[in-house]
Amino acid sequence: MLLTLPLLACWLAAQTPAPEAPLQEPPEEDVSIAEKQEYTFNPLQAEKEIKIGAFYYKKGSFRAAARRFEEATKWDANSGEAWLRLGEAQAKLKDDKAARAAWERYLEVEPEGKQAAEIRKKLGRK
Repeated sequence: MLLTLPLLACWLAAQTPAPEAPLQEPPEEDVSIAEKQEYTFNPLQAEKEIKIGAFYYKKGSFRAAARRFEEATKWDANSGEAWLRLGEAQAKLKDDKAARAAWERYLEVEPEGKQAAEIRKKLGRK
């Protein structure tokens, strides 16, 4: 009799249904997360994205690095470093058109920057 009571309790516990989790509304399918993001001037966030991008770049994950540098340009469109590094990552991905566009934007933002002469040389400018 004493053995039957614990077994009965275990059996009853297994038979009672677990409480259901509340239903969550699914995300909208036609709107991606990137489209929901609203960008406002935030140089601190841009700097954070640049640092993470640099980490990925050093690892050899150029696609991930390019995404981070592109995010940085959205947070701070006047960040010369973000445009410069985006161009470098795009060049590693063999996307010459995107690299050229990023470097041209770098020269617009920082015409007298440390890397400006080197970038002009890459672009074939004087």
